Amino acid sequence: MKNFAFSMLVLSLGLLGASETPAQESSKITPEQLEFFENRIRPVLVRECYECHSAESGKTRGGLRLDTRDGLLLGGESGPSVVPGHPEDSPFWDAVTYSGWEMPPRGQLPDEVLADFKRWIEMDLPDPRVRESITVESKIDIEAGREHWAFHKPTIQDLPEVKNADWAKSNIDVHVLAKLEDNGLEPAADADAVTLLRRLSFDLIGLPPTPDEVQSFLRATAKDRDAAIESKVDELLDSPRFGERWGRHWMDVARYAESCGNSTNNTYPHAWRYRDYVIDSFNDDTPYDRFIAEQIAGDLLPVKTDEQWQENLIATGFLAIGTKNLVERNPRQVQADIIDEQIDTVSKAFLGLTVACARCHDHKLDPIPTTDYYAMAGIFQSTNTYYGTAEGITNRNSSDLLSLPIADEVPAGRQYSTDEIDEFQERMNDLRSQMMEATRDRDNPSQQQTVIRLRAQIALIQGVLSEIDDDGTPRSLAMGVQEADAFEDAVVYVRGDVETPAQRVPRGFVQVLPHSADVSIPSDSSGRLELAQWLTSPDNPLTARVMVNRIWLHLFGEGIVATPNNWGLTGQAPSHPELLDHLAIQFAKDWSVKSLIREIVLSRAYQMSSGMNDANYEVDPDNRLLWRASPRQLDAESMRDAILAVGGELNLERPIGSPIARYGNNRIGRTLDASLLDGLNDRRSVYLPIVRDAVPRSLALFDFADPSLSNAKRDVSNVPTQALYLMNDEFVLQSAEGLSRRLLKEHNNIQDGISAAFLATYGRPATDAEIRSCVNFFQDFMGPARSKSNRFVQTQQLAMTAFCQALIASAEFRCLN
Repeated sequence: MKNFAFSMLVLSLGLLGASETPAQESSKITPEQLEFFENRIRPVLVRECYECHSAESGKTRGGLRLDTRDGLLLGGESGPSVVPGHPEDSPFWDAVTYSGWEMPPRGQLPDEVLADFKRWIEMDLPDPRVRESITVESKIDIEAGREHWAFHKPTIQDLPEVKNADWAKSNIDVHVLAKLEDNGLEPAADADAVTLLRRLSFDLIGLPPTPDEVQSFLRATAKDRDAAIESKVDELLDSPRFGERWGRHWMDVARYAESCGNSTNNTYPHAWRYRDYVIDSFNDDTPYDRFIAEQIAGDLLPVKTDEQWQENLIATGFLAIGTKNLVERNPRQVQADIIDEQIDTVSKAFLGLTVACARCHDHKLDPIPTTDYYAMAGIFQSTNTYYGTAEGITNRNSSDLLSLPIADEVPAGRQYSTDEIDEFQERMNDLRSQMMEATRDRDNPSQQQTVIRLRAQIALIQGVLSEIDDDGTPRSLAMGVQEADAFEDAVVYVRGDVETPAQRVPRGFVQVLPHSADVSIPSDSSGRLELAQWLTSPDNPLTARVMVNRIWLHLFGEGIVATPNNWGLTGQAPSHPELLDHLAIQFAKDWSVKSLIREIVLSRAYQMSSGMNDANYEVDPDNRLLWRASPRQLDAESMRDAILAVGGELNLERPIGSPIARYGNNRIGRTLDASLLDGLNDRRSVYLPIVRDAVPRSLALFDFADPSLSNAKRDVSNVPTQALYLMNDEFVLQSAEGLSRRLLKEHNNIQDGISAAFLATYGRPATDAEIRSCVNFFQDFMGPARSKSNRFVQTQQLAMTAFCQALIASAEFRCLN
């Protein structure tokens, strides 16, 4: 009745196609085999095994089900349980004979029962308990889904006609102005030079302009504004700081982090290599199509040197740095979850689609059937993912790492002496001896706790030893992927349940994109190389558009499509569709991110002021039509880096590796030890360790992206804790004090110091009214203290520090106009 009820449920949901019944499968078993199974095998399995390994009990210990033949063949945590015809190769046989595992745990089965099981396996496992064959079907109309605008290729259109043609500097401006004129809106005036310089500096390199840069830019724009702006843009694009700024934007999308998250939160000591790869790629202006291919299939691309091979391997860390559930017992569930996370990230990052929503059923909102999800799943199922993590009692799913061909010139991890290695080995041998002694007393609960504790200690030592050579030098390892030993299509899991397989589906891509039919995956490939080619094909309607939109978002504060990770039917339509297509077509010609950014920031649309126009606001309060520059808050990294810069403490040198590399292959929990930041307190924020659930406070308080998810756009908040941080945190106070000391040292009078402070913090000269107000503040603060006295010097230092902190904590410092 239970099987019948389940079948009726599946039928009612439109999931069940033609099925092969147990009776049909049973016809392949001879009457003698059937009698042997029913009399000798099934009763023992029911009595001894079903309590822990069946659907009826609701338990699948070790991921193993023994209530169907399929369950035996699929196996559990250790892989297939039975090799038909070969008991000597079957873990199930090892378990019941107490040769490895000891099952059932109540005591070994009698010899005559073991003989029956051996004969059963040698007979090729005759078993009438066959799960009904299920076919998951879809009711989605793919052709109708293709009518959605985002699934049509970008098209070249004639430039719209505009009345105020003199206003436009570029094609971008023509598109923006046409929309404004159609809605009766006037564009804002050009931003003044200092406002534009600060905007360019933060947008392109994530740092404020120095006082000298401000003064130099003012002089240059007074002579030739357009030439000065163009020269400054080229300078910023060529700066090494550019990759640090724009690489961090990509790391939000790639869900970069240095730990696995979830309940164990084990470290990823080699994740930093992917971070540096991303930064270098943006600095080198790696063509975006190549950037995609390296991350999806870098190990499959042709190379000429070890350096190229190493970089490509590191690039595939994109697929490995996601969250992992290390305590899950069922290996099929572990694999399914890793694949799901990879599909989710790939589809959002490059296509702006939420394909992972089709894991359990057809996508509820977009024309993506669940079979499309499993077509992509087969690609990643045919791929081995190497993410490391130390094996231990809290980690049942550790992984190897990729060995790199070139050793690090300066190791990022900790160097161990030969004496320390000998101590590790001695300690390991001692712990193993203790564990052997403890396991002899199996029925003593306290001894079992001892075994758990000893295993954990052994795992810690093994984690250290796995990362170093015999001489104690840290090995050059990386997270990434490689082709699997065998390539196979994925099974559809009904409702996403790994214990309820349906039909297999050929490896492939999202059908709603018309060019999917033009790409096929050979049988001797995982399909990752073909996936990269499909993503970057000239016929793909999404890839170029999605990246153009991401770049536009970071320069204007909002994308042309306001839902950058959702281009499906429920995503928002573009505010300027013709402009989006124009930029996407241009971008796909050379895939140059720097060229696209240059074209955008040199447009008049980007260079407008943020001045308010009440009439425009009435028509377009959200500024979707771009009648002015939208004021924006600095993101967490820019905020922290700017504080360091104005305080004179910013160290622009790239650190070697990460503190997590020196912490090693270990469990880190949810608290970031302050000592891990030692040596990094003066470095750019992009180099701070990013541990899931333990992001540094200076970033977490200011809306840092959740590193467990692919983030296209950060939240923006303005809450009391942020103000309290700027008022009280030691980091802010030290930076304010550093700025105040420099001002007092370099300037003979308070008025000059005030002017210099405004240039340093706001990137603009102070007005006369601001100078008068600040002078009054100093006079009130200083009180009767006499000039040249010790008290005067101390009070002056306190006054200047308080003044500098007030500037840093102000809205103007934190905002970009």
